[in-house]
Amino acid sequence: MPPGWLSRPVGQLNAAIQEYHYLPHRGVDTRPWSNPIVHLDSWVVGDEAGRSFLEQHLMVDRPQWFNALMITGDPEWGDYTVEARVKPLSFGDVAGIVFRYQTNRHFFVFGLRGGNEAVLRLRLPIEQEFRAAAWNDLGAARFPYDTRRYYHLKVENTGARIRAYIDGQLLIEARHEEPAKGKVGVTANMPARFMDFHVHAPDPVVAGVRQRIEARESELARLRAANPQPVLWKRFDTPGFGAGRNVRFGDLNGDGRPDMLFAQNLPRVRGDAFDHIQCLTAVSLDGAVLWQAGRPHESLGLLTNDTPFQIHDLDGDGKHEVVLIQDFQLKVLEGATGRLLQSTWMEPMAQDLKERPYELNSGDSIAFLDLSGKGRRSEILVKDRYRYFWIYDQNLKLLWKGEGQTGHYPYPMDVDGDGREEFALGYTLWSPEGKPLFSRDKDFRDHADGISIGNYSGDPKRPPLIYACGSDEGFLLFDLKGNVLKHLRIGHAQSPSVGKYRADVEGLQLLTINYWRNPGILSLFDWQGNLLKQGEPIHSGSPLLPVNWRGDGIEFAMLSGNPREGGLIDGEFRRVVMFPDDGHPDLAYAVMDVTGDARDEIILWDQRRVWIYTQDRPFDGQRIYAPIRNPEYNESNYRTTVSLPGWREHKP
Repeated sequence: MPPGWLSRPVGQLNAAIQEYHYLPHRGVDTRPWSNPIVHLDSWVVGDEAGRSFLEQHLMVDRPQWFNALMITGDPEWGDYTVEARVKPLSFGDVAGIVFRYQTNRHFFVFGLRGGNEAVLRLRLPIEQEFRAAAWNDLGAARFPYDTRRYYHLKVENTGARIRAYIDGQLLIEARHEEPAKGKVGVTANMPARFMDFHVHAPDPVVAGVRQRIEARESELARLRAANPQPVLWKRFDTPGFGAGRNVRFGDLNGDGRPDMLFAQNLPRVRGDAFDHIQCLTAVSLDGAVLWQAGRPHESLGLLTNDTPFQIHDLDGDGKHEVVLIQDFQLKVLEGATGRLLQSTWMEPMAQDLKERPYELNSGDSIAFLDLSGKGRRSEILVKDRYRYFWIYDQNLKLLWKGEGQTGHYPYPMDVDGDGREEFALGYTLWSPEGKPLFSRDKDFRDHADGISIGNYSGDPKRPPLIYACGSDEGFLLFDLKGNVLKHLRIGHAQSPSVGKYRADVEGLQLLTINYWRNPGILSLFDWQGNLLKQGEPIHSGSPLLPVNWRGDGIEFAMLSGNPREGGLIDGEFRRVVMFPDDGHPDLAYAVMDVTGDARDEIILWDQRRVWIYTQDRPFDGQRIYAPIRNPEYNESNYRTTVSLPGWREHKP
C-alpha cells in the first residue's frame, strides 16, 4: 500500500456519502484488505526503519461501542494460525488481531489493553443496551507492556480450541464453537501500528478451504446462469448537470413514459441540513433535455441528505407538476416546462432550535398524503431535518403543523378504513386531523431512519403493524396502539425494504442495512420481526431496493451496480445476478419497470452519464409477477421501499 491516508480524497468529504452512494474505495485501492468501518478514516501507511507499517491513527470516540478494523481473507477460512507484530501507541482500548470475523459486530479479538493485560474476547452481534457493544470475555492475562516496541501476537485455531500467545508465551486458552471460521484482520481503538501479518494453516486444511470456496463459487455460477443476465438497453450523458442519488422519476412531458429530474444542490451552513436546490434539469430516458431551471455546475452533483422536490399530479388533472422548496418558498412548477405555477413562503424557523441560521425554513423533504379522503394524495407534508413538519393543501394553504422526533420520512396508510390516511412519522402515528394516535418519540434515543405500515403476513385478516429501523436503536416493531412487539439492537439500522425475498418463509420479509459505526451489515426479518439472517456482503450503505428481475414471484435486493462488489442478492445473501464489467456507472441506481413487461429495469448513473439495463431474455409464462410499490412521487433517500404482491396476465 502507498504511504499516507488510505482514504484520500474521499475522507475529506462528508462521511455520509457512502450511505446511499457506491464508491469502490475512498481514494486508495486496498485490496485484498478492506476497512469495514468505511466512514471512519482511521488507517494510514508509513515506514519505520525501512519497513512498512499500517497504523490506526485515531482515538475512536466511543470504543465501548464499535471498533476500527482492517480485514482480509474469506468467510471459509478456518483452522488457521494468525499472527502479527503489534505496537500500541497509547494505553487506551484494545489493539490486536481479529479472527473468525463474520461481520464488524461479530468477531474474535486477541489484543493488548490498558497497558497491563492481554485479553481474548468475542464481539456479539446483538446489543443489550443502547450504544454499548456486547462482549463475551473468554480470557485475560496480566501482561505489562509499553509503547516503544512491537509485540508478536499469535492465535492458533483448531476446531473450537483457541490458543493465544505473545512473544512465544502461551497466555490464554479457551474453547468456543461459533463462529468456527471467518476472515482475519487487525483492530485498534487508539493509535497502534501493525507489521508482519501472516495467516497460515497445514496443507490439508488449506485444501479443504479451497474445496469449500470452489463449491460455493460453483453454486453461485449455477444460480447466476439460471437467472436473466443484465444487458444494456439505453445510455446517455448528463454533461455538467448530473447528480448522485438526487434524482426523481415521473412523466413530465405527458407521453406516458417516465422522465428523470436531476437536482443539483448548493451546500450551505454544513454538509447535510440546509442544501439549496440550485439547478433542476428534466431529461427523457432517451437523453433529451426537456427543460432546465438554474445554472448547473459539475461540483454540485453530490449530497448527503434528503432534498425537498418531487414529481406529482398535485391537482388531479392528469398532468404532473414539480413540487419543491427553493429560496425559502414552497413552489409548484409545470412539469412539462418548469414554469412557476404557484408559491408560498415557508414558515419561520422555531426559536428553540439549536441551529437556526435563517429566519425561514428551507425544508428537508416532501411527501404527499390523502388526509381529506379524496382518493388521491393532494395534501403536502413538508418537514425539516428532525423536529417539525407542516401540512398544506393542494393550493399551498397551511392546514396544520406538528412536532416530534420526526426521523427522516413519513409512511401513509389508511389504517382504520375511513378513506383518509393516517401516517407514521418517527415513532408517532398521526391522524388526518393532526392528532397523535400514539407517540413513542420520547422513549427512544435515536431517530427512525426508515418506517413502514403494513400487513406483511400474507393473511388479509391480520391488522397492519408498524416497522421501524431506528438508527442506533436498531429494529423495532409496533402494533397500532404503540405497543413495542420487538426491539433488537442490531446496530445503526436504516434503508429498509420489504419484499418477497424468501419462498420458504411465510409472508413478506424486511431487509435492512447498517451504516454508522457498523456499515454494510444486512439483517433479514420475517413479518413478525424474527431475525432470519445476518451478513456483511458489502462495506457501505445501500438503498437495498427490491428487484422483480425474474417475474416469478420472488424478488432480489440490489446492492449496487459494481461488477465486483455489487449485484442482486437473494434471501440467502448470495450474489445471484452480476453486472458486466463494461465501464458502466455505479454511483447510484433506481429500479422500475420502464419497458412494460412488469419486470424491473435497473437505472445506473453518476454525475456524468446514465445507463439502463434490462433482462437478456423475454419472460416465459402466462402470469407475471407485478408487485405494487410505493409511488415514485413519494421518493426519498430514506424511505422504506415496500413491494406488495401482485400478478397480471402476461401477453408476449
